[in-house]
Amino acid sequence: MLRFTKMNGAGNDFVMLDNRAGDLHLDREQIARLCDRHRGVGADGVLLLEGAANGADFRMRYYNSDGGEAEMCGNGARCFARFADRVAGPLKNVTFETPAGVIGAAITGELVRLKMSDPEDLRLHVEIPLDGQALHGHFLNSGVPHVVVPVDDLEIVDVHGLGRAVRQHALFAPKGANVNFLLRRGDDSIAIRTYERGVEAETLACGTGVVASALIFAALENSAGPIRVLVRGGDELSVGFEKRGDQFMNVTLTGPADFAFDGEIDL
Repeated sequence: MLRFTKMNGAGNDFVMLDNRAGDLHLDREQIARLCDRHRGVGADGVLLLEGAANGADFRMRYYNSDGGEAEMCGNGARCFARFADRVAGPLKNVTFETPAGVIGAAITGELVRLKMSDPEDLRLHVEIPLDGQALHGHFLNSGVPHVVVPVDDLEIVDVHGLGRAVRQHALFAPKGANVNFLLRRGDDSIAIRTYERGVEAETLACGTGVVASALIFAALENSAGPIRVLVRGGDELSVGFEKRGDQFMNVTLTGPADFAFDGEIDL
């Protein structure tokens, strides 16, 4: 029997597993089965807490619901910090290794502030050819590659259809990209909807998508931030940063990380 904890960050939900002993080896099919909402626990992804190798407190491994490993997950990272606090704490501050770099987290109750890795490859005003027309968007790798498309109405945008087409577009091959649709709400406030690769559907929130959307908005509007971001799940997250020229540094993501339940499952 596999013991797990179910958590969510702003509605983005995860199966949390303590693998500090290093004896848990799940294959792609087992991870997909855990995430199946009909025959498994149900989640957008699986997070493994493991021992670190390069000086951080822990290592975070993140798998999307299709079983594929991803570089980083902002909402998952906040949940990871609170999970580490529960199983190995108490911890007010924690660092953990990811393929996107070392992430730092400060825990205050149910809120977690992440110190993100520096974003890379900012590309503004990218024309994306789709079925004889050009979709106007922007690109940023905030630990995970993201395309951000400004829209006038978040309620009528075809998140699944356009998201899938952009996610698989040759411009972003071979890894593809997550796709965020952005609506301006005010001078330092936006709302987004996100199509996530690996999940291959819209999710209620995506932490790295929140960061990418906020930073692109800040670049376009020349804002000093912080930027407030309303996600589909109804939560508002905050993205802080320092901006020097075209570079963003000391990027933070602050938002909730909630425990749902503990359980066991037979894989």
